Amino acid sequence: MADYNIALIPGDGIGPEIVGEAVKVLDRIGELYGHTFTYHPLLMGGCAYDAKGTCFPDDILPTCRACDSVILGAVGGPKYDHLPGGERPEKALLSIREGLGLYANLRPATVHAALKGASPIRADLIADGMDILIVRELTGGIYFGDRGTREGKYGTETYDTEAYSEFEVKRIAKTAFEAAMARDKRLCSVDKANVLESSRMWRRVVTEMSAEYPEVALTHMYVDNAAMQLVRDPSQFDVIVTSNMFGDILSDEASQITGSIGLLPSASLADGAFGMYEPIHGSAPDIAGKGIANPIATILSVAMLLKYSLGLQAEAQAIEDAVEAVLNEGVRTADIAGEGMTPVGTEAMGEAVLAKLK
Repeated sequence: MADYNIALIPGDGIGPEIVGEAVKVLDRIGELYGHTFTYHPLLMGGCAYDAKGTCFPDDILPTCRACDSVILGAVGGPKYDHLPGGERPEKALLSIREGLGLYANLRPATVHAALKGASPIRADLIADGMDILIVRELTGGIYFGDRGTREGKYGTETYDTEAYSEFEVKRIAKTAFEAAMARDKRLCSVDKANVLESSRMWRRVVTEMSAEYPEVALTHMYVDNAAMQLVRDPSQFDVIVTSNMFGDILSDEASQITGSIGLLPSASLADGAFGMYEPIHGSAPDIAGKGIANPIATILSVAMLLKYSLGLQAEAQAIEDAVEAVLNEGVRTADIAGEGMTPVGTEAMGEAVLAKLK
């Protein structure tokens, strides 16, 4: 039994709705297992811009650092597209990742047995299920590289730079190798080493590190081939490690194989146990306020928080089991409802999960 402090950033769009359901689940876990969770609400993203004139207020980093972990909903939306790039909600995401040192993003993509029919790919390709962990480097690469405007061959041009250090590759590779050791001991490193100098260094460093993990079968794959292979034969993958931009793209692709992006959680980890937990989907402003968003990804993100930051394995498993039980009973939000099914709303899905936590 323990007391924990959680920084709470609901964000924009459907963020407050899905975070609200996840908090209910976390509070129920506290009741069942004797823990106390104290929340420290923060504004970040478009809502912060509306209230304070900035998407990334000064209180975010010190408050988060004083807590045991962070729960994030989603940020952004078309309303803020007029803002300069450095002032948009998406920049706030990069800033909190960098400011908190969250360099390792873990994105599990699992096909639940009850949802195989919701997957857009052929049933025989996921007949034995799918269980992939994508380990994405989160604080380097082209999203954080030098960018600007200059005069080029055809006049004014803009540029973004992909840059990685050996240190950055080594630490994310270590995370991936250790994750593979705890799973099926298979690791696929995804790059574009036939074209990019940064990828050639990435491949060399990952290969060199493999000597420290002789039990892990390491393979390499170009990112374009990896994108194809994910839908051709997803079962060939166990753990995938890749760069910031490639991981962003591949994890969204993997989410669709599972049936809905509304199902996938993520953990963004720093050195030690500190982490930020969020669904991988966006703010979905088109359905915000309608009470129909799927809260499962956020609820499962809370399970990851319990597992990785707080070391509460039984509590995390209880949430995962509750979600599985609800899906097995046929409870569906609109994004995963099949033909003839009556979808439930955000709150009803959250209540269904709570009912299984006994």
